[in-house]
Amino acid sequence: MLLTAVERQDDRPFLLIYSASSWEDFTYREELETLKDNIDLTIVYVPRHPHEGWTGETGYVDQQLLARYIPLHRGSRQYFICAAPVMMDQVEAALFGLEVPVTNVHMEHFNLA
Repeated sequence: MLLTAVERQDDRPFLLIYSASSWEDFTYREELETLKDNIDLTIVYVPRHPHEGWTGETGYVDQQLLARYIPLHRGSRQYFICAAPVMMDQVEAALFGLEVPVTNVHMEHFNLA
């Protein structure tokens, strides 16, 4: 989706909240950072087990974390969730708890099993 946005020179703001176990588990970091040169992209990395000295977000993507980043006018954006089933359910519930309209939430199931 982000590559398509670059191709189309999309000028909308994009927010990627990216969770992984540790910093080493964030795949395509360099490629994602490069995209920030071409589109209005903010990336929030959320390691569950951060390395020493990490000052960013940590833990899980929950309602409190989402509330810090998504706009107050929740219906003004589209929300795409791609995660393992448990995380997908938690993020979906958090978005609904923040009064994001159900029609604005899109999910892609991800399962390594």
